[in-house]
Amino acid sequence: MLYYCCLNFVMVAPQAPLAERLRPQTLDQLVGQQHLTGKNSVLRTAIEHGKPPSMILWGPPGTGKTTIAGIIANTLQVPFYTLSAISSGVKEVREVIADAKDRARAILFIDEIHRFNKGQQDALLGAVEKGVVTLIGATTENPSFEVNSALLSRCQVYVLKPLSEEDLVQLLHHAMRDDQWIRESKVELKETGALINISGGDARKLLNLLEVVVDAAGQGAVITDEKVMEIAQQRIALYDKKGEQHYDIISAFIKCIRGSDPNAAVYWLARMIEGGEDVKFIARRMLILASEDIGNANPNALLLANACFDAVNKIGWPESKLILSQCATYLASSPKSNSATMAIGAAEQAVRQYGDLSVPLPIRNAPTKLMKNLDYGKGYEYSHNYEKNFSPQEYLPSELAGTTFYEPGKNAREEELRKFLRSLWGDKYRY
Repeated sequence: MLYYCCLNFVMVAPQAPLAERLRPQTLDQLVGQQHLTGKNSVLRTAIEHGKPPSMILWGPPGTGKTTIAGIIANTLQVPFYTLSAISSGVKEVREVIADAKDRARAILFIDEIHRFNKGQQDALLGAVEKGVVTLIGATTENPSFEVNSALLSRCQVYVLKPLSEEDLVQLLHHAMRDDQWIRESKVELKETGALINISGGDARKLLNLLEVVVDAAGQGAVITDEKVMEIAQQRIALYDKKGEQHYDIISAFIKCIRGSDPNAAVYWLARMIEGGEDVKFIARRMLILASEDIGNANPNALLLANACFDAVNKIGWPESKLILSQCATYLASSPKSNSATMAIGAAEQAVRQYGDLSVPLPIRNAPTKLMKNLDYGKGYEYSHNYEKNFSPQEYLPSELAGTTFYEPGKNAREEELRKFLRSLWGDKYRY
């Protein structure tokens, strides 16, 4: 748990990253988010009146969520507590609340609040409702899904917009003009396109990238797009949760599981964990794979993947990595089949090709006398009245009679399914 008074928040060590050195201390210094912090805006008005509500700040990375929280604390001159949902639990929340009770008013800032589980979020309810703390939660995820309804009802949700290219260029020029270290380097910023593209609209990433480039380019250098790309490729090897690596690494992870290589799968899993990937994103992809690539070859795979998804939602980081590793290595070691995937694909193609075919009369619902008079349900053979609880009647529309959509694979388990179906259908077996 960390505690800052207002003055401590504005004091920044000289060796701090550029983004931290240039962090705005007032609303007038903030770039972007004018719909929230501009003149006569709802949030600015609340801050100026000294009565900001508990709130959830929802927006992309590097758009000003942490900065706005700090500005509020500085403006109101009140104690400022900050917790990270990645490393804090109920114990730390209760410690902050206990300490805040001895103070006139306090702000509690929780970064990545979407990673708090229900128990951790519930621990905040009483203090927020009674006004012991003013909660400011920051999240990149939709709070409607990630923050429980009881806590959400006690907070205002403010949506931060992605920074525009104009905003990002303004930040770069601000850094070139106002940061002492950059001024002393005497570099010339000739082009900004590569800096903006690589940063992906993240102000913090943009400024820290600029610092890396200036340091690598050397005294008096001219910063061009070509120079930025050259330095970025040499010096920056970070996992970008929103960029190309995000998709490349999850692709590698899934292909390793599909290819039955648990060693490679757990390596790419570790890359995502170390890069701070969203735990639910990883678990969700494994849940899809359990049906797409394993299916009926091992039905337990879906059960385990679903249990994994539920468990990581309850546990959060860092313990979730154990559950993810167990699930990933199990799925990679499991027999594979895409028969269910191919079946639904073929069936969808038939729907697109033939349109809305009529349901055969024998298997229509017949709840009324009129429907029965129209032969709805007539001729239906109730399976349990027959030997082996099976009657080889046609269930598809006449235009598709005898069509094979699901064909069990060569996996031993699916071969058992094939034999079972063959034993029922006999000469009519079409699988």
